[in-house]
Amino acid sequence: MAKLVVTAPLDGAAQEWVLGALNTLGRHPDNSVQILDRIVSKEHAQILKQPDGRFLFRDLGSLNGSFLGTNRISEHVLGHGDELVLGSTHLRFVAETPTEQSLKQVTIGPITVESVVRAKLDAGSSGDFLPEKQITSVDALRGDYEKLRIAHELGRAIGGVLDLEQLLPKILDKSFEMLPADRGVILLLEDGALKPRYVKHKNKKDGDKQIVLSTSILAEVQQNKRAVLSSDASMDSRFSGKQSIIMQGIRSTMCVPLLHGSDLLGIMHLDSQIATNAFTDKDLQIFTGIATQAASAIQNARLAKKIEEETKTRAQFQRLLSPNLVEQLVAGKLHLEKGGELREVTILISDIRGFTSMSEKKEPAEIVHMLNEYFELMVDILFRYSGTLDKYVGDEIMALFGAPVDLPDAPLQAVRCAVDMMRALEDFNRTRQAEGLEPIRIGIGINTGQVITGAIGSSRTLQYTAIGDAVNTASRLCSVAKSGQIILSERTKRRLEGTIEAVELPPVHLKGKTEEQRIFNVDSATTPNDWRDEHTRPI
Repeated sequence: MAKLVVTAPLDGAAQEWVLGALNTLGRHPDNSVQILDRIVSKEHAQILKQPDGRFLFRDLGSLNGSFLGTNRISEHVLGHGDELVLGSTHLRFVAETPTEQSLKQVTIGPITVESVVRAKLDAGSSGDFLPEKQITSVDALRGDYEKLRIAHELGRAIGGVLDLEQLLPKILDKSFEMLPADRGVILLLEDGALKPRYVKHKNKKDGDKQIVLSTSILAEVQQNKRAVLSSDASMDSRFSGKQSIIMQGIRSTMCVPLLHGSDLLGIMHLDSQIATNAFTDKDLQIFTGIATQAASAIQNARLAKKIEEETKTRAQFQRLLSPNLVEQLVAGKLHLEKGGELREVTILISDIRGFTSMSEKKEPAEIVHMLNEYFELMVDILFRYSGTLDKYVGDEIMALFGAPVDLPDAPLQAVRCAVDMMRALEDFNRTRQAEGLEPIRIGIGINTGQVITGAIGSSRTLQYTAIGDAVNTASRLCSVAKSGQIILSERTKRRLEGTIEAVELPPVHLKGKTEEQRIFNVDSATTPNDWRDEHTRPI
């Protein structure tokens, strides 16, 4: 498929866009490809797919123009690798690859010419080696040598290749070297269905010709995990005297399973369009041996890709979520989709009292060092109570309890987390004071309510967060909290009846609220240790 690779002017981040029939480019979010560049017009250009499959770039009269290299253009038929410049943004056109074009020529369906199955080979039988004492003939010895030779050559060709895009061509290239094939296809099992992933033609001129794979033969290989050698029925009376039809339609075919242990990864197919009996039983054994090694290499490539993706996912979320939630994300048990969902959460917001004046008196490097130490301590406690780090805003920490996964006692966990934060800060400050450093004082606000949570942001960057009035209220409560105070909203206090002791303070008028709000303070100094500790556990 044709793609447009857009490189951002500031951070150099690249994003790929798959091109459809009509693609609009510009700064406005309604465009197919939104370009966040002030020099780019709201509706800057179009890319149109032509009847011949090529793509036409058309500038829509933009103020600052569109450039191919240094030349300003109004229209241009795009070629693979063309570099366009719109404002300060670079765009590169990637045409449909030859492999993608070839894959479109592969279909699975009934074969109009009847096929005769000439041989079948059970999985694993090609790799069996007899003990030395049981070898009684030179032919058996030669056969074992051939298996080892093929394994060695194929191992050298594909050993250590962990990218499927590079691996699959190498597998078929080696198969063509060892076997008299005209065409080859590797199909992989994806989402329960066989899908063509790589095609090879001995004669490159045949690249645009259709390849029809027999449904019945593929079913035999897939269901019974058995290699199949077949030929079209050369003696069929319908073709008597019609040599040209025979030459075009009759062929030999080998299909072998790609097995990793007992798991079917896919199927490899080779055929010959020249002769009905182009392949022999020995060829089927060789091809099965190739498939055995190919399956191991494919499985290794998939595992390497999975590890790479898991590493990226873990790195992305390990600073946002507690470790157990990160593992759920990596395992696919938890999904953070773009958009959002309405749910009740408890929001905890804390910030440092007097941080502005503190920053004015100290060097920036000292402030950053202090914040890093402070955040490290606070976030460890947050994760201990199954909280989710929403964001840092300067010296402020915003955390969620009950998102992205439900937490039945979210208000209680949030309060316990706040109490632990206050107590840990006391120890932290004793160390700072012993070093002659100024202590850190914080206030915390906690509120419970309905918010929209989810991965929210632009198509380029997403952040898991919560949006709603309940978040604003928690922020206002944090502003009200004095040094050392943990201020609860009335709604959070109601969720905690019978579990905590909180002192009601005089009602306050919060910004954005028409009526005064009841607030409550939890005194961390008088909270029993066993009350705090008994519920410290992961989800």
